[in-house]
Amino acid sequence: MNTLKLGTSDLDVPVVAVGCMRLDTLDAGQAERLIGSALEQGANFFDHADIYGGGACEERFAQAVGMTSRVREGLILQSKCGIRQGMFDFSKEHILASVDGILKRLKTDYLDVLLLHRPDALVEPQEVAAAFDQLESEGKVRHFGVSNQHPRQIDLLRRSVRQPLIANQLQLSITNATMITSGFNVNMENGAAINRDGGILDYCRLHDITIQPWSPFQFGFFEGVFLDNDKFPELNAKINEVAAAHGVSNTTVAMAWLLRHPARMQPVTGTMNVQRLSDCLRASEVTLTRQEWYAITLAAGNVLP
Repeated sequence: MNTLKLGTSDLDVPVVAVGCMRLDTLDAGQAERLIGSALEQGANFFDHADIYGGGACEERFAQAVGMTSRVREGLILQSKCGIRQGMFDFSKEHILASVDGILKRLKTDYLDVLLLHRPDALVEPQEVAAAFDQLESEGKVRHFGVSNQHPRQIDLLRRSVRQPLIANQLQLSITNATMITSGFNVNMENGAAINRDGGILDYCRLHDITIQPWSPFQFGFFEGVFLDNDKFPELNAKINEVAAAHGVSNTTVAMAWLLRHPARMQPVTGTMNVQRLSDCLRASEVTLTRQEWYAITLAAGNVLP
């Protein structure tokens, strides 16, 4: 498994992260096989959130991995907090309480990375900074980042927070790629030229913040996967053609499309299927040509001006 530096940190992480959002849908044996398969292939970075399964996903993970201090040494654990029923909450009190709950469920003393999960309109950066300082000084969190935030929101936090924000988790896939395709259409009078995210892709590259694409196979907002979907015949034909040329699955090619981007992203898987997870991880070994990357992009319905 190839690795990358996560943001400006000293963390060498696999180029593909294993997402645990649906881990509670597996029984104990299935979860153990999924996590074990990931670890056997060098994928030891696991992404969680306190809202996944209401905390049950973190509990199932700790059980599946057989968490001990020795096991913990071989894992890189990331979790997220800030989403509550009917609101977002970046208050110091909530961040601290959330982390304590996460650590208890994961049966560990610390997180490698904590992300703030979606922007809180009522955020007070000084409170976030105080929470981060306390978590760092107590050894509960080693690195920090955000999720679904645009440049000005990150800048607002950075004015108060001492720690580098090393990751930004954003929705990105071949069919949900406006952060990439708007760059094709600068100064054009068409809908594709609309900058919907404040230039977050280039911002993260300029500030060495690792983008972690979530839902890398979804179209819309959890409307389904585009692979083998009759709604995307041209896209699937092109992906299958490229997959055949490389001797891999269409899943591998779709993941490799993200890894080909020079921003050096770290996509987060969502599958609970052992074989499909292996197909995702194999993307680490596949480098699409420039021609293949653009052909897939255009097959998704994007147009070059």
